[in-house]
Order: sequence, then structure tokens, then C-alpha cells
Amino acid sequence: MLDQSSESQPSSGSGNNLIAKFFGWNVIGFLIAFILNNYLTLSYDFPGAISGFSEQSMLGLVQLSVYVISCVMISYFLVLKNTRSLRQDAELVNSLNVYLIRGLFWSVLFIGVVDVLIAFIRVERILPLYINDDMIRLLNKPTFIGLKIHIPIFIVSFILAAFTKTLGFVWLSLMIVLAELLIVISRFVFSYEQPFMADLVRYWYAALFLFASAYTLYDEGHVRVDIIYAGLTEKMKGYLNATGAVLLGLSTSLIIVLIGFNGKYSIVNKPLMSFEVSQTGTVGMFVKYQMALFLGIFGITMAIQFVSCFFESIADYRGYTGKRKVVQEKVH
Repeated sequence: MLDQSSESQPSSGSGNNLIAKFFGWNVIGFLIAFILNNYLTLSYDFPGAISGFSEQSMLGLVQLSVYVISCVMISYFLVLKNTRSLRQDAELVNSLNVYLIRGLFWSVLFIGVVDVLIAFIRVERILPLYINDDMIRLLNKPTFIGLKIHIPIFIVSFILAAFTKTLGFVWLSLMIVLAELLIVISRFVFSYEQPFMADLVRYWYAALFLFASAYTLYDEGHVRVDIIYAGLTEKMKGYLNATGAVLLGLSTSLIIVLIGFNGKYSIVNKPLMSFEVSQTGTVGMFVKYQMALFLGIFGITMAIQFVSCFFESIADYRGYTGKRKVVQEKVH
């Protein structure tokens, strides 16, 4: 439950607020530029922004300019021209992150259902009854499934996310329970079990835990070892939360992103480029490459949420009113 009281504070353009906004918004700008450069590297063989320094590569300079342009645009439009308060900026960042997470939840929900159905008809050899041999071969190729089925579902899911309010993980949690129940019934009642059934549960579990972490941070649901924190003043709590958001939260999240997407052979990019599948092959789901991507998404969404937390904490430190309050029963 939020306290929607108005915020009373000095001008949003004051020096301390400008520094906080410059830092926070440029972290998000860096993430956007980094993802764009990662796409250029994977899809068009760009050498990377660092090569703009070391090798004076023209393509590397183009990628380096992406960071510069991002910093300039973010600083001008979201810092210098920004008349919102820190708390309003925090809520805006959180809203953007919620939309991203909501779209991701819907996508894994729909992809899980569609991919497990394809795996079922592939394993039970139902395909030859209805389609020709060429289509059968295509449905056995992870690249075709990824490009022609998974990516369109991603697009539709983010369109749906713009018109829905729920984050989607409630429905995903329900589907995990139903999937587990189906495994139990099919195994012990009908003596039927296939690898794609366990793949579906792992796929949804991974998405649920990694995607919901940012929302849990916003809802103050992560475990906090509280020894002296509860007795501190609001100003000191704000100082500690802001420091922790930067030194612990953002540093860890950004390291996950930088390592995960570091070149074509990184732990996220390599399986993503090849649409990697599990060792079960055609009898399983073709979603292993997405589970590698989940780790990168976790780092991105947590970094964005820590920016929101940073803005809120600075507002607490400076004593601004309008503090968001969480009902005790919601903390889990």
C-alpha cells in the first residue's frame, strides 16, 4: 500500500538532485546502449566499443558513439529538462521496469504452452498425419522455432503487457502448480512421462524466480538481516539504502550483465546465437537458450530496480515527504 501524499522538497533542479538523477538515469542509459551494441556485435559482427580505443576501428567508434549519444540525450532530456521530483522519477523507473517484467512473464507463459505442445506432437509423431515432410523438418530445427514462433510470441506478449495491469507471475505460478500436478498424474496414474514435461517446469521456475526478484525488491520482500537498522533515523536509513543500492546492488547487477553479454562466446550470447537446446534434443523443449538469457534479464531488471531504489533512498535521506509505505503483511 502506497502513501500518495504530495512531496514537499526543494527545486528538482537543485545540485544534489541533479547529481543523483545524472547518475541513476545514465545507468539506465548505459544499459540501453550496451544492449544495442550487443545486438550490433552479434548480428552485424561489429568489433565492440573497446576496439574504438585500441584499434581505432571505424565500427568500434560507431559503437563507442552509441554510449556518448546515450549519455548526452539522457543528461539533457531526463536530467537537465527534468522537473519531476526524485520520488516521481523513482516511480517512473519502477513503472518502466514493471512493464518490462510483465511482458517477459507473459512471453514465457505463452512460449511454454506453445513449445510444450509442439514437443508433444513431435514426440508422439502426430505431425506426419497433418503436415508435409518439409514442415516436419522445420519444426525439428531450434532456429526455426526460435525465429518464427518464439520471437513473434515475444512481440505479442509485450503488446499485451501494455494493456494489462497484473505482472503475470501470479498466472505463471498457477501454471507451474498445474504442470507439476500433470506430471504426477501422468506418471503415477497413466505411467506416462516425457522430458518436455520436466523442461516446462524448469523453464517456468527459472523465469518466476529470476524475473520476480526486481518486484520483490520494490515490495521490500527480500530478506534483510535487521540488527540495528530498525532503530535508525529515516535519514540514516536513506543513506544506507542509497549506498547499498550503488555499492552492492548496482555493482553486482552490472557485473552480471557485463560478464553475461561479453562477446559472442559469453555465457548468454553463445547459447542465444545458436538457439541452444538441452541434451534431450527433439524430445524436449527448445527453450534452453532462453534460460541462459534469463540470467542477463535478471541483471538488467535488478539494475533498473536498484536505480529506482537509489532515487527513493536519496529522497529519504534529504527528508522529502511522500515516502512510499509498504503494508507489513505484504513483506514476505
